[in-house]
Amino acid sequence: MDRLGIIDWGIGGISVYKLVREQLGDVPVTYFSDTGATPYGKMSPTELVARLDAAIDYLISKRRVSHLVIGCNAASTAIPQLADHGIPVVGVIEPAIAMTERLRPRKLGLIGGRRTVVSGVYRRGFGARGMQVNQRIAQPLSAMIESGDTSSGKLRDAARQILSPLRSCSHILLACTHYPAMSPVLSELLPAGTVLINPAAELVKSISLWNIECGGTTEFITTGDANAMQTAAHAAFGVDIPSPVSIEL
Repeated sequence: MDRLGIIDWGIGGISVYKLVREQLGDVPVTYFSDTGATPYGKMSPTELVARLDAAIDYLISKRRVSHLVIGCNAASTAIPQLADHGIPVVGVIEPAIAMTERLRPRKLGLIGGRRTVVSGVYRRGFGARGMQVNQRIAQPLSAMIESGDTSSGKLRDAARQILSPLRSCSHILLACTHYPAMSPVLSELLPAGTVLINPAAELVKSISLWNIECGGTTEFITTGDANAMQTAAHAAFGVDIPSPVSIEL
């Protein structure tokens, strides 16, 4: 039976998993959280590619994953450099660009992690489509959400400062899968009518084209703290993770 793998450093990809469950049913899923490693956004490009290749090898050989989603913008920047593992692999960047282009924003803003912004992948992608994007590094937000914080005063203050230069934007792309967890706060801090673009739905459309059969089991694996993973997933996305398994990679 086919099995869908979802890779993220932490629990941001749970936003993708949640939509998979809502829209595609009980397809077999292996969710891999790599919090035991250095955050993907802080690895060198060479380190990131090597770590992702090792994780993918593990998921294919030990967990029988046949289709893979990289549910992390920072990790998705490395997809062109990954080894050929012989299975379909999709990241979050191309679906995000395609969805945003269809919305035809009057003025586009973007918030994302440092690697995502500094890599220039979105600037080049939108530029090739004749679109400009105003980008802001929002690294502190993902760390707070990873800890289970989606609405504290500290998070609001950080978000307010990050969003300040983007208040004239008609649309803001959430270029980190953690950020949908704090959408109410973002909407509260932005002018009425600002559209927040969450590309997870577009990514799930790509997954649906694989026609993975329903009826399989779901498993959650982490290289970090399994209890912390459970707590953060519930606090951020309201998803209860049953019995996550902690491994070394």
